[in-house]
Amino acid sequence: MEEPVTESIEARFYSLSKADKISVIAHGATLLLAEWKKRLFLAESKVRHFEEKYHIDLAHIEEEGLPDDADVEMHEDYIAWRHWTDASLKAKGCSGVQVQYP
Repeated sequence: MEEPVTESIEARFYSLSKADKISVIAHGATLLLAEWKKRLFLAESKVRHFEEKYHIDLAHIEEEGLPDDADVEMHEDYIAWRHWTDASLKAKGCSGVQVQYP
């Protein structure tokens, strides 16, 4: 019977030398950090787009509410805006990690 893939990977990892384990973790962290930085750039670009489009920031809209004359597009944009703001905050938390090689 075959060993599950995750167990196989874990077993291989544990069979590495300490230096190789550190190298694998450091390289993986570096790749993950780069991915989070890309996500942050995209999310911040989307948020900036909505701020420029409506000449207001999301915090103000959430304090005051959407204008009474807001159309369907603005309602849809608000949902996307909220999503990209949350994504930006999450990415900021993840992309601030510093990777240091031993």
